[in-house]
Amino acid sequence: MALGSITRTDIPEAVAAVAKTLEQGGYEAFLVGGCVRDLLLKRVPKDWDVTTNALPDEIAALFPETFQNNVFGTVGVVTETDDLSLKVVEVTPYRIESEYSDARRPDTVSFTKNLDEDLKRRDFTINAIAYSIENDVVVDHFEGEQDILARRIRTVGNADERFAEDALRMMRAVRLASELNFVIEGETLAAIAKNVANLGRISKERIRDEFAKIIASPQPMQGIILMEKLGMLPYVAPDLLDAIGVEQNGAHAYHVYEHLLRSVQHAADKNYPFEVRLAALFHDIGKPASRRWSKEKNDYTFHGHEVIGARMTKKALEALRFPRETIDTVVKLVRWHMFFSDPAQISLSAVRRTIRNVGEGQIVNLLDLRICDRIGTGRPKEQPFRFRQYKAMVDEALRDPISVKMLKIDGLRIMEITGEKPGPKLGDTLHALLEEVLEDPTKNTAEYLETRAAELMKLPVEELKALGQEGREAQEEEEAGELAALKRKHKVV
Repeated sequence: MALGSITRTDIPEAVAAVAKTLEQGGYEAFLVGGCVRDLLLKRVPKDWDVTTNALPDEIAALFPETFQNNVFGTVGVVTETDDLSLKVVEVTPYRIESEYSDARRPDTVSFTKNLDEDLKRRDFTINAIAYSIENDVVVDHFEGEQDILARRIRTVGNADERFAEDALRMMRAVRLASELNFVIEGETLAAIAKNVANLGRISKERIRDEFAKIIASPQPMQGIILMEKLGMLPYVAPDLLDAIGVEQNGAHAYHVYEHLLRSVQHAADKNYPFEVRLAALFHDIGKPASRRWSKEKNDYTFHGHEVIGARMTKKALEALRFPRETIDTVVKLVRWHMFFSDPAQISLSAVRRTIRNVGEGQIVNLLDLRICDRIGTGRPKEQPFRFRQYKAMVDEALRDPISVKMLKIDGLRIMEITGEKPGPKLGDTLHALLEEVLEDPTKNTAEYLETRAAELMKLPVEELKALGQEGREAQEEEEAGELAALKRKHKVV
């Protein structure tokens, strides 16, 4: 590959203005780290980091509005731009770090006036390149440009020392390999394998952040394989190890582990949302625990693996301290991923209930997960005819009420009509009404629901529940004609 050169037009004006102010104040100013690496690769940097020989108080004195960003002396400079991503530019003094006795953070940090001292404490050569905007000078003491050219990840100095300082750097090496499609050079790989146990001293939150970046990268399959080979998975997603070598039934070309890797890679190839990628990685995680040999089928079965997998996924993501919203979404996708296994056996009311189970905003993601699942089996592509069937049913179902909140009546109105007070019976009435509307969407009118609610509220709670169950069973038979018409409409007959 040809290494690009950095030009002034590559630098946002807000960043250049911060560097210029430092220079005019009599100090040095360099872009450093990932932004320089990305500029050389002709990638748009996500973050802009400036380093200088000015001390924190000296930095703050040069700008109208600043704030101290962390214990390492980083100063956040508030810029005048309207671009929110550039509203704050971080400026950090050159620094020297002491020993890392906990393999997580330096015991002490001191400032230096020497850029070289700052660069040699950094993790990888490709991140230890500095660039002066004002002087158009690249400072590269550790052959980082050569490593970029060779698409190689190599530590600055002794690899054992770098990983002993901060064990998370080992995961960062894997993450960079996944993001940039680089390889990790031999000595660095050996040092990771030697020091991997130190990941046990790293907080789950920091591990989660690197893991999430690997999943969000263009090459998550490469990253997970690297983590497995280097012994990282026990500290990240140990359940994946149980899937290695687990044979599946005749529908699959790959063992469970490779199937999961290929599924998440397809999600990345299609640029699906992060939650779909996570769900693709974990959707069959329950198969090793549910696998049974069937004499009747003369093959393996995995009954209930989606239920087991949902529980395992929840536990794994909670252990990594993922946000509750992310956990809930991914767990729902894993739990219901088998729903679209055969459109010929799915009723429209079942589609409505699935939309209710996963949420209207996630039904498209569930379809996308199904595509990843299919590609992960080794089949060359999702069947266009089947997918049209899925989409046709979802499109039709989305026009109809699929949750209590979409009914033309609510609890307040029922209380006004009946004089009933809040309680379980009110909720049962709403859900009984929903079952009727799921069966026949034309009943979703205020007139009908108000009349029917008054009738239902007179029934015992147990009878209400039984009535709802009867409605679910009756719906299956009645909508056969509707489903046939739907298939003709979408040309899937």
